[in-house]
Amino acid sequence: MYPYGMQPAVLINAVGLTPRLLEHAPRLKAVAAAGWVADMPEVLPAVTCTAQATLLTGELPNKHGVVANGWLFRDTNEVRFWQQSNRLIQAEPLYETARRRARERGERFTCAKLFWWFNQGAAVGSSVTPKPHYGIDGNKVFGITGTPPVLPAQLERRLGPFPFPAFWGPMAGRRSTEWIAAAAADVVRHSVVPDLALVYLPHLDYDPQRFGPSGTEMRKCVKELDDACEPVLDAAKAIGAQVWVVSEYGHRDVTRPVYPNRALREAKLLEVRRGPFGEQLDLYGSRAFAVVDHQLAHVYVQNPDDVPRARDLLAGVPGIARVLAGEERAEIHLDHPRSGELILLAERDAWFAYPFWLDDRLAPDYARSVAIHHKPGFDPCELFFDPALRFPKLHAARRLLQKKLGFRMTMDVVPLDASIVRGSHGLAAADPLDRPILIGHGPKPGDSVPMTAVRDLILAALDLANGPA
Repeated sequence: MYPYGMQPAVLINAVGLTPRLLEHAPRLKAVAAAGWVADMPEVLPAVTCTAQATLLTGELPNKHGVVANGWLFRDTNEVRFWQQSNRLIQAEPLYETARRRARERGERFTCAKLFWWFNQGAAVGSSVTPKPHYGIDGNKVFGITGTPPVLPAQLERRLGPFPFPAFWGPMAGRRSTEWIAAAAADVVRHSVVPDLALVYLPHLDYDPQRFGPSGTEMRKCVKELDDACEPVLDAAKAIGAQVWVVSEYGHRDVTRPVYPNRALREAKLLEVRRGPFGEQLDLYGSRAFAVVDHQLAHVYVQNPDDVPRARDLLAGVPGIARVLAGEERAEIHLDHPRSGELILLAERDAWFAYPFWLDDRLAPDYARSVAIHHKPGFDPCELFFDPALRFPKLHAARRLLQKKLGFRMTMDVVPLDASIVRGSHGLAAADPLDRPILIGHGPKPGDSVPMTAVRDLILAALDLANGPA
């Protein structure tokens, strides 16, 4: 029996899981059979950071401010992707609301946040998140961090090192999801029992993005995800917790990349700086540039007088379905200061690629590397080894040896040919069966539940629905 009166809950974020795919996940299907299942219409862009901020706050991007996985930070004029600070969310997250309401009732509340984004500085009792170590000499060593500070080391002693190459990059796959699930089970069983455990499982974000849903053995991938869930489900059962399941988006097949930055450069609106490490995007000299994120892009235009020209130019680029400016951005709830002056939506079979160079010989050195914090846009090519490399893993091993011997090197294994990518996401699904999934308990709100409703549903499940907003 749970000692505090509040039945705990485990909220699994199974990225890429949709109602259509649930059939191939027997364990999660059983969870749904014990409760209910619904689809969730996507928020735009349908990407990780925006979706998670909506799930956690119950607000849309124009309120919580997470307008993509990355955006232009206007105060420093830098494009930054995959920032972990919880302070970037401009609305109150679920765990802060729950803790406040529990305190008002004279109770305690604790949350475990395991690999969900916006992890650093979050008001939770325990957390684990990926965080490499960076040396002054440019060296990087894989690592995880969290709270309490001893927790990541304890987990790695029990489970082995977190398999960082399996979390993102050409070797991304099931091992990272299995490790996170095992870590979540360990935290739930052996740490202070959390009232709410947030568990992020990314397995379905890899092959469907590499090869598209039609080019992926979806039955096999979903079964691998389902198998990985076993220790989390067993741990939840052991503490008498409800299990809820959400996802962020479904994937779709794509056939063509679109290069808005190249179009802007050819129109003399985008400028670059040449140097010893290839061409670099000149954010101060450019009158307009696009920060791309799957099937949506924010276009930042310095001078309002250039907005009509940039809009007309981009509206004529094949693969761009819509260009929204000014108040039009409110149609998709992206009327926020962090958003671009223009927002681009791709055609359903297209996606936006970040390259701004016109000659691959002048590509920046980071282009051929897994460099999520250097690139001024999301790059799914990082999920591939360059097909031009005859023995890519041997090439990578040689680079690692150079690094260990103290030589400067570039892990140049990523292809520049964006046409290799066959799957994407970011837009609303055409069929409700391909929307994000929601599995819950208690009274069913309906067959389709907005993503903004999840926060209050979880609070109700924790018996914390009543109280100041």
